[in-house]
Amino acid sequence: MKTDVEELSPTRVKLTIEVPFEELEHAFDVTYKSLAKQVRIKGFRPGKAPARLIDRYVGRGAVISEAVNHAVPELYNEAIQKEEIFALGQPEVEVTKLEDNEEIAFTAEVDVRPKFEVTDYEGIEVTVDDAAVTDEQVEDQLSNLRERFSTLVGVDRPAESGDHVSIDLSAAIDGEKLDDVQASGLSYEVGTNTMLDGLDEAIQGLSEGGSATFATKLVGGEYEGKDADVTVTVHSVKVKELPELDDEFAQLASEFDTIEELRADVRTRLEQNRRLQQLSQGRDRALEKLVDSIDIPLPDSIIEDEVNRRRESLEAQLAQGGLTKESYLESQEQTEEEFEEELTKGATSAVKAGFILDQLALQEELSADNNELSSYVVEQAQRMGVSPDQLAQHLVESNQIRVAYTEVVRAKAMDLVLEKAKITDESGNVVEQERAAEVSEVSEVSEDAEGSAEAAAEEAPAAEAEQAGKQSDK
Repeated sequence: MKTDVEELSPTRVKLTIEVPFEELEHAFDVTYKSLAKQVRIKGFRPGKAPARLIDRYVGRGAVISEAVNHAVPELYNEAIQKEEIFALGQPEVEVTKLEDNEEIAFTAEVDVRPKFEVTDYEGIEVTVDDAAVTDEQVEDQLSNLRERFSTLVGVDRPAESGDHVSIDLSAAIDGEKLDDVQASGLSYEVGTNTMLDGLDEAIQGLSEGGSATFATKLVGGEYEGKDADVTVTVHSVKVKELPELDDEFAQLASEFDTIEELRADVRTRLEQNRRLQQLSQGRDRALEKLVDSIDIPLPDSIIEDEVNRRRESLEAQLAQGGLTKESYLESQEQTEEEFEEELTKGATSAVKAGFILDQLALQEELSADNNELSSYVVEQAQRMGVSPDQLAQHLVESNQIRVAYTEVVRAKAMDLVLEKAKITDESGNVVEQERAAEVSEVSEVSEDAEGSAEAAAEEAPAAEAEQAGKQSDK
């Protein structure tokens, strides 16, 4: 096989591959065996017809076409490995020469990862937020905890903002009552303005048994957007009663005997979270600086694929939540053009970061073993709320183990950048390079779960794992 590589751009190449027919013997063997099982030739059992009769029966041209379709992908893969080309996505293939018993020639254009070196990644300086926890933040957490243990107590007075009421609602348009637009026994917190415009104002000042009518626009249903007169009737008025912040509350809400022990634990947990936030913030800012410091060309098709993937992911999430893209844009105060611009910017940054981390991993000869792949599967399963064996099976069946391998290696490359970085907080204190696992409580994972994940990791052939470390699976 003869291969010529032409660089069309820094991110795209054209391979011209010429192969003599004698090197297609395997492809023809496979083709004849396949066709022999499909055709019925008198005097021969299925699968036993000789090649010369198959040529005559289906036509030599059809046989050659089938053999070429089988051979080209294998020849292409052999060529990119031989030429050490880091191909991205699927190639555009064109057969340019096909002479029976002589040779086949074809071209393959494909996007490639740009060639570059990652330099000066050591000593990146970034500043992160302070991790100090204030007394006010501790008390805010305790207040939130008190809210969870609050009770509602009835009061004999008119409703005020912040009260919890039980109400009935009915609506009428032009004096005609709408039988299908009414509700009974609704629980509502006055002042939240989460139901109908004007409802909060109408309720305030009403006591138990009181009613009021107000004009508003209906939301949802058949009459959405219609002007209507809505009558609200209050059945009960209750206030939220919070427990005292004392030792009794500490015993009720936690495993501690005193409020001071609970307060100390809240502070410790807040400090742990702040340190984790520092690590995450330092990671993001170090990667951002690294990406900004390296100028490389990026394949348009890969960015487009990433944009589409992100758009489809968002639309799926919105659909799952019963929302539309239009309502999402409205909530974000974005136009369609601004949304697409932000999407493209994020996708471009992500693709570039992936290339840089892949290259750094190659330079530093980073790799991932089965234990690391196993840990990755377990971690992702916990985040997704599925069992590790379910995720492991999905990765194997969808041939996504290579993607998992790439993610693990990229994370190791980022760890290397972070270890070499100089991270200080806003007060000028040097932030210790701690891993997340060292500053947070790690959930125990059953041996069965670990075993399932490890089994999935072992399903990744060594050759595929090697290739995953060299190519970006975009």
